[in-house]
Amino acid sequence: MSTTATATATTATTRQETRPPAAAKPVRWAADTVTAMREGARLRLDYSARSLWSVDRAIEDIRREAAPYAAVATVLRGFGAYAGEVIVRRTGGEWWTSGGEHWVRTPDGRLWDPVEEARRCYTAEGSLRLLCRDVSGGDG
Repeated sequence: MSTTATATATTATTRQETRPPAAAKPVRWAADTVTAMREGARLRLDYSARSLWSVDRAIEDIRREAAPYAAVATVLRGFGAYAGEVIVRRTGGEWWTSGGEHWVRTPDGRLWDPVEEARRCYTAEGSLRLLCRDVSGGDG
């Protein structure tokens, strides 16, 4: 392995190791959602703010099917975690957890709840795309 490749691998490992323990579950939920959407819905999610348009539409489609909340709770949690991970990557924020709930804390100290926002999307009262835009200061 070259010196550059070793340094890059070390940097990537160090960066991953410095993620707070609170990130473990939501990062896994987000990754599972990316995989499920790619394989099941043929929807490619790339952790961009633009991809949240597709996530909002997917939640809207689920809502139109009138699926009971209990049947879609895990899917909504995954969509919320995905949106949270988009926000973390865009803003340099980090995941926080308490009492089994997960939030994103942005560098300005504010806490955001993308998992709850996904639930609000299911009731037609929220938008993950707009949450990301609000968190990012309107540039999403």
